Amino acid sequence: MPLPAHVVRGEGEFVIDGHFGVALKGYKEPRLKRARQRLLDRLSEETGIPLWREASLNEPHFIVQTAGPSAPVQELGENESYHLEITNTDVQLKAENPLGALRGLQTFLQLVRITPKAFTVPAVTIDDQPRFPWRGLLIDSGHRFVPIPTIKRNLDGMEAVKLNVFHWRFADDQGFHVESKKFPLLQQKGSGGFYYSQHEVREIIDYARDRGIRVVPEFDMPCHTGSWFLGYPDLASGQDPSHSSAIDPTRESTYKFLTGFIGEMTALFRDSYFHAGGDECDPKEWEGNPRIKEFMRAHGIKGGVALQVLFTARVQKIIAGRKKIMVGWDEVLQPDTPKDVVIQSWRGSKSLAEATRKGNRAVLSSGYYIDLNQSAAEHYQVDPLGDVAATLMADEKARVLGGEATMWTDIVSHENMDNRIWPRTAAIAERLWSPQEVQDVDSMYQRLAMVSEKLGWYGLRHRLITEEMLERMSGEPDPEPLRVLAAVVQPPRLYQRQELRTFTDFTPLNRLDDAVPPESDTAREFNDIAKRIASGKATREEWQQAREWLQLWRDNDAKLQPLLKRSFLTQDLAPVSRNLAQVAEIGLQALDDLQGNRLVNADTRQRNIEFLKLAAKPQAVLLLMVAPSVELLVQATRAQ
Repeated sequence: MPLPAHVVRGEGEFVIDGHFGVALKGYKEPRLKRARQRLLDRLSEETGIPLWREASLNEPHFIVQTAGPSAPVQELGENESYHLEITNTDVQLKAENPLGALRGLQTFLQLVRITPKAFTVPAVTIDDQPRFPWRGLLIDSGHRFVPIPTIKRNLDGMEAVKLNVFHWRFADDQGFHVESKKFPLLQQKGSGGFYYSQHEVREIIDYARDRGIRVVPEFDMPCHTGSWFLGYPDLASGQDPSHSSAIDPTRESTYKFLTGFIGEMTALFRDSYFHAGGDECDPKEWEGNPRIKEFMRAHGIKGGVALQVLFTARVQKIIAGRKKIMVGWDEVLQPDTPKDVVIQSWRGSKSLAEATRKGNRAVLSSGYYIDLNQSAAEHYQVDPLGDVAATLMADEKARVLGGEATMWTDIVSHENMDNRIWPRTAAIAERLWSPQEVQDVDSMYQRLAMVSEKLGWYGLRHRLITEEMLERMSGEPDPEPLRVLAAVVQPPRLYQRQELRTFTDFTPLNRLDDAVPPESDTAREFNDIAKRIASGKATREEWQQAREWLQLWRDNDAKLQPLLKRSFLTQDLAPVSRNLAQVAEIGLQALDDLQGNRLVNADTRQRNIEFLKLAAKPQAVLLLMVAPSVELLVQATRAQ
């Protein structure tokens, strides 16, 4: 995952054992040597075979042939193709440059499996290349600071699924989290003591380049800039800088400051693209300032929206003066926006299409907001060229560069970030890499489960964090009853969670809705079985699995209730647990009725349906995901 473009299965398998060796041929550079070492490290982790030692001595049966170098600073659209041929005795990986070699090595790692004989890789020939050149992940270090180890392991995850753009957002109203040497009060006053030094930034840029990943910084402006004003209040447009969130676009001193700041940051970040934000500006702050209103009147500027257009044009010229290309959110697209500005669409495919029709290139993020607890299937079915493809000309389609998953940290911390990003982002990575006709959701979920396990060998913590948080919540070393409940609940989707619980920058994210993954695999699998039972297509084994799950959930409440009382973090889960037991009891009765082909009392049936609808609503900021599935079973029964 992503599924390669062309695959031909062979006969047999290549065995990985203590005789495994890898050689680099053709063009060589230190980055390729480090990639070979990472390959050996990952294989050693997964197999337990100490390959990092033996592989340098063994006869090589894995040859990596690279034709030539890639660009000194990774560029948009560089060749990432590779040819991978695996037989019983040898592995040949060929690529035009190191980027293709990096992608092929990850494909090889994903093919490793355990068999009754050994760890093996199936014989196969793969020719592969990406569909889109811009395949990104945004991590928001503006709302909440994200420590360097978290950034690094997620870059490792990006490499595993062939993402190639790390969009790093550094500042928001809540904090300014990167070092500026020209304007040190930005981090001294705006970071709360948590910020990345320029040395750490360079370290991450090098770390990402080793993995074939570009680093695109974002400094959102002119709004979402409240943290800037703690150190430099003269930038603020509000009459009280401590309550302002927008830069003043009317002062020349603003542009003098931004020229110096952007100059410093464009020198720090080597990539050709520089993200200047531009989203969600409320013009009321400008329109309510008498001095700014007078400026707009004197210059014939009709309102705050037009004032932002003026600001964006000035910022774009500053960025272009540093030989960088500006990226901005939807709002920066105006009739006279320069054509080389890249538009990142958070509002949907229509905004994306509008940008390409006006001659701008565009990146889609709408539909890929992984902080909103949508299912992998929902993300997987969003395509940058999906809804609007039929309305675009060929040259307009070519301006769609790809997409980015977005990890906003309003209500996510570095502790639970991994299980918000992974494994669902692998499904987005496939959408951006694989051919458009790759659409099989069932296949995606089967492979996603395997990739999720693989990502654990990269150091990602998405499979570990829930268990650790359950132990902390309960104070128990083995909170099995809480684990049973956690397996069938999810946080509410989209922005409903913020409506159900008040979050601030200092809210501890240590409740069950913080701990559980965005998507319950158990509930999804149960729902698939319930659909087949309701339609009369279930196997005997599926009937048995449904019954076993329902019995487990029915009996769990008696074990869980005493545990919940012992912790203030779990007391509000008592009604959720009771509901699960009652939902399961109704489900078991429905199974009996369906298997016995019995008529059921119409009033009882209706009361059960009403209860199940109620149980499906949020409680303790959680959704009981099996309630709608049990309703399917009840709906399938016949009433007297």
